Amino acid sequence: MPTLTIDGRQIESAEGSTVIQAAEKLGIFIPRYCYHPGLSIAGNCRICLVEVEKNPKLQIACNTPVTAGMVVHTKSAAAEDGRRAVLEFLLANHPLDCPVCDQSGECDLQNFYMNFGLYDPRFREQKVKKKKAVAIGPHVMLDQERCILCSRCVRFTDEISKTGEFGIFDRGDRAQVGLYPGERLDNPYSANVVDICPVGALTEQDFRFKARVWYLSSAPTVCNGCAQGCNVDIHYVLDRPHLNDGARLLRVKPRYNADVNQWWMCDEGRYGVGWIDKGRLTKVRHQGADSTWEGGLAAIGAALERVRQNKTGSRLGVIASTQLTNEELFLIREIFQETLGARVTASVPTRPGYSDDFLIKADKNPNSLGAALLGLSGPGAPTTAASIVDEALEGRIEALWVFGHDLTTFFDEKKIQELSRKLALFVFSGTNENPTASWSHWALPTAAYLEKDGTFVNCHGRIQRVGRAFPPLPDSREDWHVLLDIARHLNHPLAWRSPQEIFLGLAKTVAPFAGLSYEKIGFQGAAVAP
Repeated sequence: MPTLTIDGRQIESAEGSTVIQAAEKLGIFIPRYCYHPGLSIAGNCRICLVEVEKNPKLQIACNTPVTAGMVVHTKSAAAEDGRRAVLEFLLANHPLDCPVCDQSGECDLQNFYMNFGLYDPRFREQKVKKKKAVAIGPHVMLDQERCILCSRCVRFTDEISKTGEFGIFDRGDRAQVGLYPGERLDNPYSANVVDICPVGALTEQDFRFKARVWYLSSAPTVCNGCAQGCNVDIHYVLDRPHLNDGARLLRVKPRYNADVNQWWMCDEGRYGVGWIDKGRLTKVRHQGADSTWEGGLAAIGAALERVRQNKTGSRLGVIASTQLTNEELFLIREIFQETLGARVTASVPTRPGYSDDFLIKADKNPNSLGAALLGLSGPGAPTTAASIVDEALEGRIEALWVFGHDLTTFFDEKKIQELSRKLALFVFSGTNENPTASWSHWALPTAAYLEKDGTFVNCHGRIQRVGRAFPPLPDSREDWHVLLDIARHLNHPLAWRSPQEIFLGLAKTVAPFAGLSYEKIGFQGAAVAP
């Protein structure tokens, strides 16, 4: 491998790699607009100019291959003067939109100008006018005046989504990015062009004017929209409830993970999180009337204790959800299946959703494999939701606890009404209002996955941490918390007090998870044993 020197530091870099890639290995950041590690190299923005000794001209770091003995200066006066000149040209026709631009605060044009821009501009001519605030699809707005023609969006639609909507048209200072005639930006990955746009030319319609980015907090998690488990950062605001109808979650951005989703995510996952702030269950309810957690847990616990004492666990059914974490599914198995002898399953009737050969999976649950590894779904499941419902309607099951599912999406609502009449105990615990919550005897409001810690196993056998971004709603509780409370009411207290402790117990009990811990999983995930 060639050895070169960058800013006085030596580095070995692979044959065929570029100066910008070698600099990144050293932690040296070279400004860039057109360069993106997930796209082909265009080399057209010229902002990554560096000085290479024995070379008469400045070179672009993104497209200059490393050679043995090369000496590079990224912060020399010549390099910074070159970048300053490039910025001057880029800003010649750029509008002063910063006060009204959603990209303000995370704009590379803004940032680089503050770092090394020409503070006394020489351009006095009239700026070229182009189209502004054009909806080019269901999620993306285009402002041609703000575009610096980096071509990232063009390359993304050519190389990643392979849909080819974008092009650059006309020449010189009249050149503009746009869609080909008759095209609309509605491919399943369209909003990624907003993520990679270095300026405010492409913005999200859904996030438009909702918040300044400096008010946003960020937390790493995974998408729960399908079994791929793409890594994402969620951006939220907790201290401005007067905005956006009180919504906390304002946008979702992909987080790099080479083994899962690289730099990308689908629109289905990005915009499928509205339920977290809308239509939530907010109170414990008993037979339609508001109640309390203390009263609900005491009543449910007493009913389950009678089942335990009478050894009639086979007359108790539990329908778990693959939207629950591994820790919660493990507790369900330990408490209901092992202690009470209940009929427990996470196998429910499903209709495969849309899928492709990139990131989108037909299984729209984030933890189907985790449930299968715990023996609650798949070929090894002891029963199915359909069998439990049928047995309940036949009178062979007296008590039923449903975690998260709206059973009316699988069965006729008349069946759920009949269950409500026939069962001695019908509990629903979940996040949102739905007909099953209405027909249940007890409805318990529980935390959304972003409001609790835990793990999912994606379809490729990679276990990943969810991570609690913000607290549950005031009267909601995490499912693991509810389950530990139920265990205490059953006079079968468990020693664990947190998801991390529960996971350690799971890892000691379930072979595929052996040797794992939250520290080993980290925020990039780890493979579970086959």
